[in-house]
Amino acid sequence: MLTFRRKIKLETERLTLRPPMHGDFNAWAALRDYSRDFLTPWEPSWASDHLTRKGFTNRVYWAARSINGGTAIPLFLIRRDDDALLGAITLDNIRRGPAQAGTLGYWIGEPFARLGYMSEAIAAVQHHAFEKIGLSRLEAACLPENTPSRGLLERSGFKYEGVAQSYLQIHGRWRTHVLYASLRSDRRGRTDAG
Repeated sequence: MLTFRRKIKLETERLTLRPPMHGDFNAWAALRDYSRDFLTPWEPSWASDHLTRKGFTNRVYWAARSINGGTAIPLFLIRRDDDALLGAITLDNIRRGPAQAGTLGYWIGEPFARLGYMSEAIAAVQHHAFEKIGLSRLEAACLPENTPSRGLLERSGFKYEGVAQSYLQIHGRWRTHVLYASLRSDRRGRTDAG
């Protein structure tokens, strides 16, 4: 039986962010399939079982293990008005000890893009990461030509930090990414000089 020992549910003005559940499969598969051409230029290649129930079941179990183990927080964006699944956001690779950091990843279905939903989700995850679980740094990366994602990160308070060569395999080939970070107490660009 799948159980989440650590209950996580974040609320924004229009959204509930919660872990994926088995009952989300049909909505998830339909949205991912409908948005395939919109998403695949920016994502790692989809596995052959990507849109299958078995593949989704594995995702749900991974989410539960990750949340329970404190290594990741995968959340679906659910619109409160009608319970529609809009996309997902994951705080992954959570590192404790001296780092106190995590990596942010996200996707949104094409019909819901550029309507402010992901901005709400990022703000909620930032607050949770910094204020509730005590992280100091959130990192994110995207392809240099992904102007909408870069703008989203910058509007969300992420600052450009540089370039990572051959960072991830996207659409079947190694791609360079631009790196961004958001800090709990961001003093970059400020000095005590008079």
